[in-house]
Amino acid sequence: MPLSHNGTPTSLQIGDLQVGESHRPFVAAEMSGNHNGDLGRALAIVDAIAETGAPAIKLQTYTADTITIDADGPAFRITESHGLWGGRNLYSLYQEAHTPWEWHEAIFARAREHGMIPFSSPFDDTAVDLLEDLGAEVYKIASLEIGDIPLLRKVARTGKPVILSTGAADAGDVDLAVKTLRAEGNEQIAVLGCTSSYPATAEASNLRTIPVLADTWKVVGGLSDHTKGIGVSVAAVAFGAAILEKHVTLRRADGGVDSDFSLEPEELKALVDESYAAWLALGEVHVGPTKSEAESQRLRRSLFVVKDVRAGEEITAENVRSIRPAGGLEPRYLDVVLGRTFAKDVERGTPLSWDLV
Repeated sequence: MPLSHNGTPTSLQIGDLQVGESHRPFVAAEMSGNHNGDLGRALAIVDAIAETGAPAIKLQTYTADTITIDADGPAFRITESHGLWGGRNLYSLYQEAHTPWEWHEAIFARAREHGMIPFSSPFDDTAVDLLEDLGAEVYKIASLEIGDIPLLRKVARTGKPVILSTGAADAGDVDLAVKTLRAEGNEQIAVLGCTSSYPATAEASNLRTIPVLADTWKVVGGLSDHTKGIGVSVAAVAFGAAILEKHVTLRRADGGVDSDFSLEPEELKALVDESYAAWLALGEVHVGPTKSEAESQRLRRSLFVVKDVRAGEEITAENVRSIRPAGGLEPRYLDVVLGRTFAKDVERGTPLSWDLV
């Protein structure tokens, strides 16, 4: 794996793509439960994502029974004050939101027809087995599973790159997760900053954390973004985010468990394009004109003779001015030449040079 000067991996190999700060952002479009229980809609979401140019589509691989149990005590209900799912029973929510396992093959195949990379977040060992059978090329560990050490070991042993989300996790959780993956011989790791609230607010995003995650654990950094819109994700690129994950739906107006904070296809297209522009804009450390500024340099101000003058005439503010274009003495010399005399006759429009003074 290529390393930077400080030992941080510069990229991961995901399918045919290099993913890292030196490469255009890897935008992963999360379908989640936005299929609304309809395989046809799920495939339409795949098609719509492909049209945006996003390189990857992500699923979540679980059933209500693999992620929780059918119980209805207070611990198994989401707090009433939750903005989207307040009061919902976990089992019924996950029944509604899950992507049926029998759909996975069709979704993966459709994504690959479009040249996209399909992958998923597994939530138990059987999900990993399914995804291995489908030839998954990368795995995502969801924020709330970062402490599931047996699951991390199972995923690490596939030898595929692993993307960790850090929502609701502290530094100790991240450290243990990364060490667990590495203990299994897996060094292909990305860690995503994440605010595990739905929707998340911009002010809770703390993008300055992204390079700290990358540098502290020597991993590729990124962002799993649950805010509305694309501004936070685009800004994350400036902080080294090489992976951007956003939920996507066909139309928010269609409803669904995640629709409120999901992008519509044209917004995802804007994210793909604008995150690439942001990445290009980072450039390199450079003070001074660029090649593209050659014409602007030619049009910078300089000192010109602005009236016909005779040899011996005094140089004044009326016959010499700082104007566009370049070609004459720099404007900083105006005070030096004022009060001196012309050495020869000079026509209006002549750039002032020392031999004329």
